[in-house]
Amino acid sequence: MSINIETVSPTQKAARGPAEPADDAAVFLGTKNRLPEFALTDKVVLVSGAGRGLGLVQAEALVEAGAIVYALDRLPEPSPEFAGIREKAARLGTKLEYRRIDVRDTELLNSVVEQIANVEGRMDGLVAAAGIQQETSALEYSAKDSNTMMEVNVTGVFMTAQAVAKQMIRFGTGGSIVMIASMSGTIANKGLICPAYNASKAAVLQLGRNLAAEWGQYNIRVNTISPGYILTKMVEDLFVQFPDRREEWPKQNMLGRLSRPEEYRGAAVFLVSDASSFMTGSDLRMDGGHAAW
Repeated sequence: MSINIETVSPTQKAARGPAEPADDAAVFLGTKNRLPEFALTDKVVLVSGAGRGLGLVQAEALVEAGAIVYALDRLPEPSPEFAGIREKAARLGTKLEYRRIDVRDTELLNSVVEQIANVEGRMDGLVAAAGIQQETSALEYSAKDSNTMMEVNVTGVFMTAQAVAKQMIRFGTGGSIVMIASMSGTIANKGLICPAYNASKAAVLQLGRNLAAEWGQYNIRVNTISPGYILTKMVEDLFVQFPDRREEWPKQNMLGRLSRPEEYRGAAVFLVSDASSFMTGSDLRMDGGHAAW
């Protein structure tokens, strides 16, 4: 798809009148005048864990940048916000699709990713955001719970990246893989007891570096994002159980507040797009300075 647009001033927009509504697609897609390296027009990008939360927010950002986005999640249905974002995608001349899948089901995962690549005729990007969290002390953690944590947060991310990389190599186009790690892969969280989760995120950081080293020959870039504390519904519910954390957690970073899912939109577009074309094997830590004290 190629959309040619002209630069329109606010005065010109006002003069259009009701018969000439602003073209939403022109705002985001096909512009050649404003940082074109961020454009994802016609790129096919998968986002795992995108049925809700951070994954869905990043899927929306990718849609706005012009990408054809497939959201993967184990939820029977995505959150109610999904429908509105899908409608936005249609207005922008692209699309957002949902595929139900558990990243632990490797056979189905590979089949679905291959089907998507066959339908679209290409595979350009992945944001691997699927993951779970569990707060349990190290002395009480069961082997079963620890294995589940690693199976989802490490092996699931690994197999999703592998499935996507195979299609990138098949089409010979290369691409960009982004894996959601965490500042918890670098630090031990004060007042938050989650040894298996932190170990899993440290593994994602190392996995990203190793995949980047192996797949650079195919022009596949692999990077990670390490968010800090994000104010999600899950965290709000946690504050009900542990009200002291609402006060203490913001004090632990340099900005004195928690982040919002929307603050990671730009990072996803940056790492998937050509704006980061010489960046691989790196971690983009966005933690408000938490780990920089």
